[in-house]
Amino acid sequence: MRPQEQPGETRMGLIMGDWTFFSNYGHVLVCLSRNREARLRDVAAAVGITERAVQKIVRDLQNEGFLTVTKQGRCNRYRINRRKSLRHDLESHCTVGKLLTLVTRAGQQEQHPEVDAGAAPPVPKATAPVSPEQPVAEPKSPKLQAEEEKKSRKQPSPADTREQGSLF
Repeated sequence: MRPQEQPGETRMGLIMGDWTFFSNYGHVLVCLSRNREARLRDVAAAVGITERAVQKIVRDLQNEGFLTVTKQGRCNRYRINRRKSLRHDLESHCTVGKLLTLVTRAGQQEQHPEVDAGAAPPVPKATAPVSPEQPVAEPKSPKLQAEEEKKSRKQPSPADTREQGSLF
């Protein structure tokens, strides 16, 4: 049980027992995949462990090749090796990238072009607000929009469907 919780207390609106499906190592990886510039203090708060424990986990992940830490100014940047297989024999057929894609699927994962291959495709970023000097495009008719959407849709090939069906 986490030290700051008491039996029967809720965390994030859910009743929690004294166990989870992932270890603290998995929780730290999920946090760093969502924000590769996160401070370890913030990761510790999100996971519910001490900052020293997060430092040890990051060091272990770095020593085993799951994580690369680079210094950028006064901050650290974390890069996850998404091609690395999970360690246990039961899950060794699955990569870290596939696991993180599954867990952080709903666009919560922050995408960066320098992240290793094997990651989910980048989520399109919102466009910057239009300045008053820029001309505004005329709105398209609903019929023209429907035609453009129909053209832009790609029918999945049989290989794509197989990949979608199996995450592991």
